[in-house]
Amino acid sequence: MTGCSNGSGSDASADAPASSTGTPSPTATYPLSTAPATVPAVREHRAARGPGWRPGPDAGVVVARGSEALADEGKLVAGELKVPYRGVTAARTGDVELVLEADQEGGPESYAVRTEGGRVRISGPDEAGVFYGTRTLKQAVRSGGAMPEGTVQDAPDRPQRGFMLDIARKEFSVAWMEDRLREMADLKLNQFGLHFSDDQAFRIESTTHPEVVSAQHLTKDEVRRVLALAKSLHITVIPEIDSPGHLGAVLAHHPDLKLKDASGRVVQGAIDIGNPASAQLVDELLREYADLFDGRYWNVGGDEYTALTWKDPQASFPALAELAREEYGPKGRVQDLATTWVNDRAELVRGLGRVPKAWNDGFFAGGQVSVDKDVEVEYWTGKEIGARAPEEYLAEGRKLVNLNDEYLYYVLGEPNEFVYPTGQRIYEQWTPLVVRGTKPVPQKYSGQILGGRFAVWGDVAGAQTPDQIARGIALPLAATAQKVWDPRQPERSWVDFAALAQRVR
Repeated sequence: MTGCSNGSGSDASADAPASSTGTPSPTATYPLSTAPATVPAVREHRAARGPGWRPGPDAGVVVARGSEALADEGKLVAGELKVPYRGVTAARTGDVELVLEADQEGGPESYAVRTEGGRVRISGPDEAGVFYGTRTLKQAVRSGGAMPEGTVQDAPDRPQRGFMLDIARKEFSVAWMEDRLREMADLKLNQFGLHFSDDQAFRIESTTHPEVVSAQHLTKDEVRRVLALAKSLHITVIPEIDSPGHLGAVLAHHPDLKLKDASGRVVQGAIDIGNPASAQLVDELLREYADLFDGRYWNVGGDEYTALTWKDPQASFPALAELAREEYGPKGRVQDLATTWVNDRAELVRGLGRVPKAWNDGFFAGGQVSVDKDVEVEYWTGKEIGARAPEEYLAEGRKLVNLNDEYLYYVLGEPNEFVYPTGQRIYEQWTPLVVRGTKPVPQKYSGQILGGRFAVWGDVAGAQTPDQIARGIALPLAATAQKVWDPRQPERSWVDFAALAQRVR
């Protein structure tokens, strides 16, 4: 059965009372168990009869021999369940046992939880999967007091499931980010996007270009603290220095690199991509932060380059237009220079061992140059100038991550017709196939859609406090987690899901 129902099925009933002559009491019987109540819901639960497992005086957490790498996961869940962690030793009645099984079916984030005989056994082929099994156990105890009897087999539908935070426009404390990471981990989300540079501020300490760093910023040691917690929770941090647009904070200290139009007016936030010094500056920053962020992915940006939102970029920026013709022939355009910029930054981070990503409006059609095929599309909008439907990217064979601004964009102050997304809309209407607006792309493209990410943008920074944001995104984030783990129509009603999401936090 698929699991969205609550209850452990642990109410025992005797067949008859014990006799006064000393006849043994009949064995207790139990109804078939139901799936543990968790967010996201488990995808498969095989019911059984039995009392389930609950923390008690004889309970503990142990790690199987040969699975010593699970010690951190064991210590964490033991503390959460308020039972002892007993290390690498044989499991006994009352214990939770963590086991790595390399030959267990499923990907690295899959897991099984078997509850029988007063014990719980959580196994998986990789640490991440076992960790997610501990999240299921933790939530089952929070929601129903016990882990139901039977076996859970679970795995995510999409490999990329996450949350993105704009710390450039609005400052957030390390403690606030750590709270979100713990919240994400319990929801089995595995990516944390960090947008730390924009027109308003540059928020992380720099040794190569300290002049660009804003007064209020994170030190590298503070970032390492965030990264360490993320790693322990099996969350990858995806950094982003957006370029060639959104560089206002950097360009405030490098005015000679600001893009100017034909009349000499400065274009806000846009770097002059025709000046070789521009690439040198951005690449020095990328190399520096690659030493800090060691995760698999890097977002090179590429969106909203202001020069390309003008009616006639060739006429408005004649120097760039001339350079484009020199580089790409008579049909060369400014967009080709911007595309080459994205490709050059992608090549740099690729050479540093990262998978490059870029926002969808940095991918232009009809030019002499195309963005490299291995750059993952972060699709956020269909409202940009020259908007391209997601099917165009997918038909080119590109892989895509869904950040649909209709559902997944929490933009502070609700400017430009944005409205704060609700968990109910996400839960009832959105799936990873709903990439733009409210219409899903054809099912044949499903394998190219790697997942989804819920995003907070600080456009009107003072519109909400960090605490208000945390409360405002809690249910939308939970709903997103449900739909990237299992995009099928959930069994629970929204009212029941919302109540459960609050109960398991």
